Amino acid sequence: MTVKTLAVKCPTCSKQVLMTDEFPFRPFCSDRCKTIDFGGWAAEQHLIEGDETESDNWSEDKPEGF
Repeated sequence: MTVKTLAVKCPTCSKQVLMTDEFPFRPFCSDRCKTIDFGGWAAEQHLIEGDETESDNWSEDKPEGF
């Protein structure tokens, strides 16, 4: 029986990454690429598309007494 392993491109540098234990930072190829991506989110360089008029309502969902 042949087992296929999923391979994806690293979101930061596009190197091929196998979804195995050999790549502990998957889907990133390294801790460096993972950190670069996180920095992009922290600097608001990445956005998730959506309706800007929608409220996230997270503050209204707090239980009483908070």
